[in-house]
Amino acid sequence: MAKNFISNKDETVRMFKNPVLEWFSHIHWSIPLFLYVPVVFYFTYRALFIVHLGVLPFIGLFIIGVISWTFAEYVLHRWVFHTDLPGKIGRRIHFIVHGVHHDYPKDSKRLVMVPSLSIPLAFIFFTAFYLLFGGVYVTGFFPGFVAGYLFYDTLHYATHHYNFKNKFWLDLKQYHMLHHYMDSHNGYGVSSAFWDHVFRTTLKKVKSNTENTAEKI
Repeated sequence: MAKNFISNKDETVRMFKNPVLEWFSHIHWSIPLFLYVPVVFYFTYRALFIVHLGVLPFIGLFIIGVISWTFAEYVLHRWVFHTDLPGKIGRRIHFIVHGVHHDYPKDSKRLVMVPSLSIPLAFIFFTAFYLLFGGVYVTGFFPGFVAGYLFYDTLHYATHHYNFKNKFWLDLKQYHMLHHYMDSHNGYGVSSAFWDHVFRTTLKKVKSNTENTAEKI
């Protein structure tokens, strides 16, 4: 496969010879909502009615959790998904984790995180937050973190398949399209460009016709 190949169609490519693995590599965009909205509600209920965290502390921790997700999103996208691993096996792993998305960015069944990746990550993050915040405060922080992830995953799908009219959402779409079609080494934020500004990886909208192209994608 050519290194700079990019498909502009809603099409896919086979990644695994094993049909079971191949089936699990595809996911409908709504699956994370079915999996993790109950998690948000569970921890919200636990925070308010089991450990009695309090409404204001809960809201504060929830907001901090959402903001923390935007940082995790940036870190994962830049230093995990875009890390070039050495050797043939390294290139294969990179392609499976994220390279396939850059080659087939409109593949509607490979736009949100598959449960085989998101569930282990959720357990890792929860364990880290539990150790950091303790069993009470984590009940406010973690649902915000998960809500941030859900917003990111749903927005990521929408940026590739929904024609936004509102300027705010259209700007986010254009920004992400520039990452795909102009400069994949910058613009790692999807739900927000804030951390790109912090780490100086902001994408430049170099020409007006680039913006018009991104709007049509």
